[in-house]
Order: sequence, then C-alpha cells, then structure tokens
Amino acid sequence: MKILILNGPNLNLQGRRDTDVYGTKTFEEFLEELRVRYAEDALDYLQSNVEGELINALHNSVGVYDGVVFNAGGYTHTSVALRDAISAISPPVVEVHISSILAREEFRHVSMLAPVAVGSIMGFGLDSYKLGIEALKMR
Repeated sequence: MKILILNGPNLNLQGRRDTDVYGTKTFEEFLEELRVRYAEDALDYLQSNVEGELINALHNSVGVYDGVVFNAGGYTHTSVALRDAISAISPPVVEVHISSILAREEFRHVSMLAPVAVGSIMGFGLDSYKLGIEALKMR
C-alpha cells in the first residue's frame, strides 16, 4: 500500500510541546520506526501548519495514495474546508489523534472531520498512527 501520513499545525513540535500529553519522541524518530515496521508499504509524510497546504495534500492524494492517516491538530475542531476536502477525495482518510480529544478541553470534543473520515482513532499516543495504518490495510 501507499499511504500518506498527514500532520497539521503544531505537530512539528512533537517531542517538545506538552510532553506530558504527547511524549518526548519526535515525529521524525517515530516515522523511522513506522517505515521499518511497514517496510512492505510506502509511507510518505507531510506536516504543515498551513490549512491550504493540508487541503492541497488531500486533493493531490487522489490517484497516488491508497489511503491517508490524518492528524489535523487544532484544525480538527474548526475546519469546514478540511472536512470538504476529505469529502471530495476518493482515498479513505483515517482521523488520528495522539491524545483523546474527549478527555481534553470541551472545545476539543467535537471533530469536524470524523463524520467524513472512514474512522477515528485517538488516545493511544503515537501508536494511534500505527492503528490508523492497520485500519487502512484492513480495508
């Protein structure tokens, strides 16, 4: 399979920001582990703090990727545009979150993306990404 892992705003700070919530491992370190674990699959990665770049990546996934594992960060709760982009593409999108958005501040409890994603995985730390990949591989 060819899978795009897409991370939204502030996830470039993984391993340095709110380490009590997100841990100390950088995403780049974790990505190397994923690539070893899923050596038979092609895993591409993009992180952007810019909503339009995330939308472009979703649009450009059509015909290229078998699926997308997407952590939209704070845009999860606010972006109708990302929701529309997910709705408009054919590759399935699995929404992932490192922490459980339901166990955090109330404004984080609602995901704009969950209704248009094929599934949502949250609260398993960085392993949420592994579970997202596994979910795509099961489809």
